[in-house]
Amino acid sequence: MSHKKRILLIEDEEDIAALIKLQAEVFGYKLHVEVDGLNGYRAIEREKPDLVILDIMLPGQNGFDVCRKMKNNTDLRGIPVIILTAKGEELDMVLGLELGADDYIAKPFSPKVLFSRIKAVLRRSKEPEKAPRTIVFGEFTLEVDRYLLRKGEKLITITLSEFGILRRLLTNRGKVLSRNQLLDDIHNDDAFIVDRNIDVHIASLRKKLGPNFDWIETVRGVGYRFKDEALLGAS
Repeated sequence: MSHKKRILLIEDEEDIAALIKLQAEVFGYKLHVEVDGLNGYRAIEREKPDLVILDIMLPGQNGFDVCRKMKNNTDLRGIPVIILTAKGEELDMVLGLELGADDYIAKPFSPKVLFSRIKAVLRRSKEPEKAPRTIVFGEFTLEVDRYLLRKGEKLITITLSEFGILRRLLTNRGKVLSRNQLLDDIHNDDAFIVDRNIDVHIASLRKKLGPNFDWIETVRGVGYRFKDEALLGAS
């Protein structure tokens, strides 16, 4: 029988911590709770958990400080981190991912969604390295491991759903993907929870990629395609 995966939750809101702890038992995880950043970091050093869930707003050292210290410590940097952010705080999400967090979830959240993310992150963390780690197209770079999109050195904020759609289109360049294929592929990845309106996500992506970006084609009555010739360095 395999041992239970150990999760360390650093969260000072008692009701949220209690809810996550209850759900951890339901999903078969062993969960330990710390309520501030300093003791939380000490617990990470001591316990070396399989995954850390890290609230941003903590007394003492905040979640960013804890994440930064983890990723600068060779013994701890391989431990995956999911950050909890206040709803709509995109800057928190971007900074957390920049510091090396593996995923984020905005409060309020459903425990089912959180544990879907946990399962996906734990699965990714034990997968062997596989290419491509980055996908370059024109001025843009998609950092697959870190869920980041850059234009040159500038970070472009995209949601996990937008990231999933863009990655799927890029890795199937030249191939037409139906809306249902995009939705099913993203659902199967466990990390992405999207609504049925793929068109809204595509429109948002196009806006963020800029007015001169025309490589995502709409194929009438079918779905979308990323132009094959647009990818630099394609083999």
